[in-house]
Amino acid sequence: MESNISNEMSQLEKNISDEILAELFLSQVAKQFKRGKIFEEIDQSLKNKDKEAFLRLTDELKFVS
Repeated sequence: MESNISNEMSQLEKNISDEILAELFLSQVAKQFKRGKIFEEIDQSLKNKDKEAFLRLTDELKFVS
């Protein structure tokens, strides 16, 4: 009985660990995607010589990094 409970706890810990790793991975991917989009917008603001957008986007980038 104790071995069965121990096995169930071990499986539960593994499942929780897998969930945490998946969440960390997804969070990192989302952050990289957002950074990429901001960089694209920064490039566009430079092409358009839009100083206000450039400054806003570079500030936004600081918080995503």
